[in-house]
Amino acid sequence: MSSFYSGKRTRNLFDPKSKEPFRLSRSKIDLFVSCPRCFYQDRRLGVGQPPGYPFSLNSAVDTLLKKEFDDYRGKKQPHPLMKANKIDAVPFQHEKLDEWRDSLRRGVTFHHKPTNFKVTGGVDDVWVRPNGELIIADYKATSKNGEVGIEADWQDGYKRQMEVYQWLFRRNGFKVSSTGYFVYCNGKTDRPDFNSKLEFEISVIPYKGNDDWVEPTLLKARKCLDSKVIPKADLGCDYCTYVEAVSLVNK
Repeated sequence: MSSFYSGKRTRNLFDPKSKEPFRLSRSKIDLFVSCPRCFYQDRRLGVGQPPGYPFSLNSAVDTLLKKEFDDYRGKKQPHPLMKANKIDAVPFQHEKLDEWRDSLRRGVTFHHKPTNFKVTGGVDDVWVRPNGELIIADYKATSKNGEVGIEADWQDGYKRQMEVYQWLFRRNGFKVSSTGYFVYCNGKTDRPDFNSKLEFEISVIPYKGNDDWVEPTLLKARKCLDSKVIPKADLGCDYCTYVEAVSLVNK
């Protein structure tokens, strides 16, 4: 990781004087919610938080789920998980689906003119009801004892993620259900043997989102980036706490 992380970048920085739309991803919106200081240092000054290690197993689960749902998408049939959870929908067919899934280069996009942000987000999947209403679906993978849920404090980011996707699709003119679904895969460790195979129990967890917070948050994020003053350190942010601790011992 250290060989790729330079500590500071000079590209894709916010310039208050620029007239060009500034690309702001769903994850950076969540960074602003979590810590305005880290957000400012990242988007305005080019000093981002150190990247984490890639979750290769999670990526593998994500890829396989997409392949499986795409198979039923081609058949225009509901996935068995939809039937089992009594969700009256099928995987949504659309020419831009691959673009919407590409979080790094494209994603679902919308130009928010009040802030001049080009808001983006890479969705896992989209389903559609018979009445044309879209359902946002998000894939998650973990391994824990007991049933999985989305009630932990650290999963608030998952909920905001869902709500930003719902907001983006609505701004693109789609009718979107307030209820989205987390397809949560839980790797089981209580099996007697491994046999070169990890077994998962899959839960489909409904979540009723509310995207009312997105618009005012974008306005606050723009105001933050326009300022010449770096926001104060957030005591609830692990990175701010670490940097503060390092600065104290290095005095």
